[in-house]
Amino acid sequence: MDKKVTVVGAGNVGATAAQRLAEKDLCDVVLVDIVEGVPQGKALDLTEAAPIEKHDAHLTGTNGYEATAGSDIVIITAGIPRKPGMSRDDLISTNAGIIKDVAGKIAKLSPDAVLIIVSNPLDAMCHVAFEASGFPKERVLGMAGVLDSARFRAFIAMELNVSVENTHAFVLGGHGDTMVPLPRYSTVAGIPITELMSEDRIDALVDRTRNGGAEIVSLLKTGSAYYAPASAAVEMAESILKDKKKILPCAVYLGGEYGIENLFIGVPAKLGAKGVEDIVEIQLTDAEQTALNHSADSVRELVEILAKL
Repeated sequence: MDKKVTVVGAGNVGATAAQRLAEKDLCDVVLVDIVEGVPQGKALDLTEAAPIEKHDAHLTGTNGYEATAGSDIVIITAGIPRKPGMSRDDLISTNAGIIKDVAGKIAKLSPDAVLIIVSNPLDAMCHVAFEASGFPKERVLGMAGVLDSARFRAFIAMELNVSVENTHAFVLGGHGDTMVPLPRYSTVAGIPITELMSEDRIDALVDRTRNGGAEIVSLLKTGSAYYAPASAAVEMAESILKDKKKILPCAVYLGGEYGIENLFIGVPAKLGAKGVEDIVEIQLTDAEQTALNHSADSVRELVEILAKL
């Protein structure tokens, strides 16, 4: 194929992302992990599934970075996952070191790549990758809003007993407890959910969305979510690979949009061949803007912690 995507980290999120990319016939995939045998074994397993799934993507597993050279997109999932009792922020020191190392190596071999960061705490890790890679802000983005919005959409569909295909939702802000779901901009077949359910039920869905990741961590007990995060990263990659120009909520670097300066935060962005091609500013109420500012303050605190490491 003429497109190549590298997935760094062959754990549950990375391996699932590799599977989704291959089965959608989007690109060749290079799966990288430091554990010897794991990326090679998973790549071979996925290759042996190809005749059944009917795709011709070429999958490579490796413990080094040479095979990643010339990647169009690099999805970084490497790092330690959350466990029960941990917040995303608890991961900051360990994962910052991993992301810095990975982004530096990728930048040398794939200088024109777009980086999609999945590792937590996500918004802060975008800053680490941005600085370590030296890439322009348009080519560093985080997978957050797509996942959070998908969770909100799933809960809306469950609540109203409708197809998920009819649901649309926006979740802004940092990928954590301070995220900002926007019921006014969330619809079913174009109808705002504020007209379809009570305020109490909307509040319950908003709360469940904010805690969607923690809910799964508490159920799994030994890890964190991976099917939905992988799907979210691949939707972003597909829009870039195919130059679809989808408007998706992503963690992007703001330079004054929404009144926020020099910070990666989740907002609607148009994704095309160049990465982030436009940031869409939607009209927020005073309460929504206050919530977004609060979320941005939480992300900024993490960035300040990073600066001291």
